[in-house]
Amino acid sequence: MSLASYHHRAHPGAPGAPLVFAFHGTGGDENQFFDLIGQILPDAAIVAPRGDVLEQGAARFFRRTGEGVYDMPDLARRTTRMEGFVRAHKAAHPGVPVYGLGYSNGANILASVLFQAPDLFDRAVLMHPLIPWQPDPVPALAALSVLITAGRRDPICPLLLTQGLDRYFRAQGTTVELSLHDGGHEVPPAEIRAIAAFLKG
Repeated sequence: MSLASYHHRAHPGAPGAPLVFAFHGTGGDENQFFDLIGQILPDAAIVAPRGDVLEQGAARFFRRTGEGVYDMPDLARRTTRMEGFVRAHKAAHPGVPVYGLGYSNGANILASVLFQAPDLFDRAVLMHPLIPWQPDPVPALAALSVLITAGRRDPICPLLLTQGLDRYFRAQGTTVELSLHDGGHEVPPAEIRAIAAFLKG
């Protein structure tokens, strides 16, 4: 897969610093978390792709047929495409840790890539993910560290499904942190602080 298979924004980073992928939420773009990652990890290389699916003009990483109802064949195809994109950039930054951060739809494509290719990332931040299916067991996820963040009252990503994803990762042996706030789908300062601590850790 080509380094340019997605429109993206990139920063080269310092030698030996982590390579961080940022995946935006529905209606966002490659700029949504780019500067935040730069503030948390100033030396990091950053790659932020833009989703190439449009839903009423809003960019996404895969199609859905309704709120929380995914086009699973489309998700499978686009997961494979994203895996190739990440692998190409990882190959261009050999020997450095690789982190992923995704919010909402971006967290969902990142999680799907993790299920399919657990070797790609060393750490992953899943912000307000929604995984409305039961993933198959992936024992290789035991080598991964994951932070899941969410709101207890999120109307888009129900808490029970967030907790189910946490249990899934723990069952694989993944090192998992779950950070919840009392709000909904918004990202408050406390959530940003938890993300910063995890990425710096």
